[in-house]
Amino acid sequence: MKKTLIFLLLSCIQFVNSQELALVKKNSKIGYISKDGSFKIEPQFKSAKSFSEGLAAVEKDGKWGFIDTKGNWVIPADFNNAKDFNSGIAVVQKDKDWIYINTKGEILKAPATEKIFDFNEGVAFIRQGNKVGLINSKLATVLEPKYDQIKPFENGYARVELNKNWGIINTDGKELIEPAYAEIGNYFKGTAWARKDKTFGLVSGGKFIPVDGAEKIWDFETQDLTYAKKNGKIGYIDLKGNWVILPIYDKGKAFSKNLAPVLVGKKWGYINLKGTFVIEPTYSDAEVFSSNGLAPVKENNWGFINESGKLVIPTQYGITSNGFVIALFVQQDKGFIDGVARVKNEGKWGFLKPDGTVLSNQWFENAELFSKSAEKPQTTSAPAEAAKQETKTTKAAAKPAAKKKK
Repeated sequence: MKKTLIFLLLSCIQFVNSQELALVKKNSKIGYISKDGSFKIEPQFKSAKSFSEGLAAVEKDGKWGFIDTKGNWVIPADFNNAKDFNSGIAVVQKDKDWIYINTKGEILKAPATEKIFDFNEGVAFIRQGNKVGLINSKLATVLEPKYDQIKPFENGYARVELNKNWGIINTDGKELIEPAYAEIGNYFKGTAWARKDKTFGLVSGGKFIPVDGAEKIWDFETQDLTYAKKNGKIGYIDLKGNWVILPIYDKGKAFSKNLAPVLVGKKWGYINLKGTFVIEPTYSDAEVFSSNGLAPVKENNWGFINESGKLVIPTQYGITSNGFVIALFVQQDKGFIDGVARVKNEGKWGFLKPDGTVLSNQWFENAELFSKSAEKPQTTSAPAEAAKQETKTTKAAAKPAAKKKK
């Protein structure tokens, strides 16, 4: 009996910690709904942001603070602006200064930097003069400023520029691919596409492997194939740089669920790993399959098909994210993510379930993607001192500002 109670308690804690909330706007006020469609926090805020690590930045009387998933104030609204929490740290604006705070609202002191950057994947950029480095969530320097530019981290890796050449580092600041290429792609299973002089190829094991005739290569996503261009047409290469699907398509997109959308003439269809059409080209646009086996396809509007090509949700919705001011979109925001898809219908936004029904049959003036709201343990133990930085924040690449001409 005791073991059963402990199991139920742990299951309850896991459920609470894994809940997801979505920011929605109704009657010009912002609130938060859960995956069952009910309001966990009623619409009451004029401006607010999505939850991150158990906290959401909201505005009150012109100032920003943070609430928890029950709507309780955890950090008072004392700031002129506020960013999301990441790695237990958020960037906020106090008067004219941008500073770091922890989840208790305590001000943290960062190493010397000419600009405060948001944390991402446990690290943040620092900039000194014309060079950029990294600090970790304990606000310790893990990479002294040495690069001319660092792009945002993706899955633990980032592209870096040094003397107009590009390479790859990890979050420890370790150089995995030396900056020796005119262009470079994302790092996937120890491999990245790159351009050396005018030649496109792959970098793996420290070696550059030219890809026969490639004019452009796109990033590897979830599978061991990516699309590339040759003689103006799209085909697919593997991690060794071999053309496994000949370049005969007008356009193409990434493989997912062993299917990839390709364009022939003016119509999109889906091919398998052998380059055979599984779903004939009949659509005016198409996106990659989500993990639940549904993909967005467009006729006049957007709907969803399954892996056999059956239209399971009618083409009557909008799915694009253009025009959102406060949205933070992830890569596959046009499809199903964690069981729901955000869509637009007659000027309103809502969430579809895989069976085509609308979550709680509600439509909103605005709707963000669901975000994990579970709290994470605080990861910083830096002293609570002010970091006086008169600068703005950004999630973009760390790049020194251009020098003004005299």
